[in-house]
Amino acid sequence: MHEHHYALDTTWRTLLRDLEIVPANVLRRAGLPDDLFQQPSARLAPQDYYRLWDSLEAESADPLLPIRLCESLRSESFSPVLFAALCSPNLLVAAQRIAHYKTLIGPIRLDVTRTADTVTFQLTWLDTPLLPPTSLVLLELLFGVSIGRMGTREPVRPLTVTTTVLPSSVTPYEDYLGARIQRGTAHSITFTLAYATRPFLTSNEQLWSVFEPELRQRLASLEASATTAQRVRAALLESLPSGLATIEAITQKLAMSRRTLQRRIEAEGTSFQGILRDTREALARHYLEKTNLAPAEISFLLGFDEPNSFYRAFRSWTGTTPDGVRRANRRTA
Repeated sequence: MHEHHYALDTTWRTLLRDLEIVPANVLRRAGLPDDLFQQPSARLAPQDYYRLWDSLEAESADPLLPIRLCESLRSESFSPVLFAALCSPNLLVAAQRIAHYKTLIGPIRLDVTRTADTVTFQLTWLDTPLLPPTSLVLLELLFGVSIGRMGTREPVRPLTVTTTVLPSSVTPYEDYLGARIQRGTAHSITFTLAYATRPFLTSNEQLWSVFEPELRQRLASLEASATTAQRVRAALLESLPSGLATIEAITQKLAMSRRTLQRRIEAEGTSFQGILRDTREALARHYLEKTNLAPAEISFLLGFDEPNSFYRAFRSWTGTTPDGVRRANRRTA
């Protein structure tokens, strides 16, 4: 079983800027590294994450912080799970996809229950005996409504909202949700089936087909049974588009020394360069067969400095060209 952690992504920096909150002040209050938000794929243990959240609340001095965060959240913010949700055909499918990949974000389980007339999302925090901050729970509940509104561009409203601890000021949250918040034994939000299946204007199954393999690999990297080679591949999938595909960058992501990484993957019968090559080739084939991305764009996504380097590498891997693979795929489709 892997140790519970919460993920921080680049969306944090954007949200804090939009809220005019100075990140350094938040981190200083929490006793966390000043460069935390600049670290690639930073993850925090629950007690550190909750301390960060408490510091954010204190720095903002806003009892309606969860609402402000949802209002600042934009569909163009590249959080892979948010992106996957908005690519979905409707809120029900979005929730089912989020539920599958929720552990990429933190030790939270999302259960989606559908009846003949309703759809209920229930959140369970898995880092007991710690209790999540009330505002964090509220944010997660509000997020489900925000996804529906961003996807449909309509004022989606839930039927009921339940949480174990009510906010000190309930009315603004009920105004935002368009529904009453009730005290109960669980954290849940229920929609009519009609709302939950209303088509998303942001639906894009082609983009989902591009990013789903990456999400699957990132999820695999969290599994206790994942080999070091699988963890390296998952880190590369995340790092390639930014050009951070060196062994130094990957060892930093995986928090191990270069020597340890090399020793472990050699024991598994491979090498860093071999994993990098195989990952790039697999991704290149995926992009060529599943999308209409131009080879120059694929070159960028694979972390090459310029397209000619990608063309030469692809020919050495496959004996053919990217265009040749795409033409062959169209003939057999």
